[in-house]
Amino acid sequence: MTNPHQTTRYNPAELTDEELVARANRELLHTTVAYEELMRRYQRTLFNVCARYLGNDRDADDVCQEVMLKVLHGLRQFEGKAKFKTWLYSITYNECITQYRKEKRKRRLMDALSLDQDESEEVVESSINIVTDRASLDRWLVHVNQVDREILVLRFVAELEFQEIADIMHMGLSATKMRYKRALEKLRKSIDNPF
Repeated sequence: MTNPHQTTRYNPAELTDEELVARANRELLHTTVAYEELMRRYQRTLFNVCARYLGNDRDADDVCQEVMLKVLHGLRQFEGKAKFKTWLYSITYNECITQYRKEKRKRRLMDALSLDQDESEEVVESSINIVTDRASLDRWLVHVNQVDREILVLRFVAELEFQEIADIMHMGLSATKMRYKRALEKLRKSIDNPF
């Protein structure tokens, strides 16, 4: 008599994606054999898609790791209405867009912080590396007052235009731009002279 809790041995490479998804859903609390086979099948293409979309291997690798985690945690919700491959690339596409927007925010912040054309690119680059980490950005934002902090956050995190910020904060457009410029100068000084 066989034990119902005993898993039957199988060769994951011989199963279809759909069969692997079904097995992974049954096994995930105990083993990751089927999940690992799914990821092995798509790992190279997944990386290539990300690298081409994002333009560099470092970001592509980060996004691939994030996608694999989302698949691991989301596999139970996968209903099979679309092919697994379609679902996987939908997650990949969304993660690439998220990463692209993060990089875009970094570039906007770097452009804004590099107002002084005399500074070397290396100094600006090191400044931005400090600021782009969310915890570090929060640490630098304590150097500006609450209103200026809100303007900077709305501009760089929410990516709003100045008119939208002015409307939200019930300020005139020119006053908003002036506060933004002053807040940016304070932020740059605190980055250049951290102590």
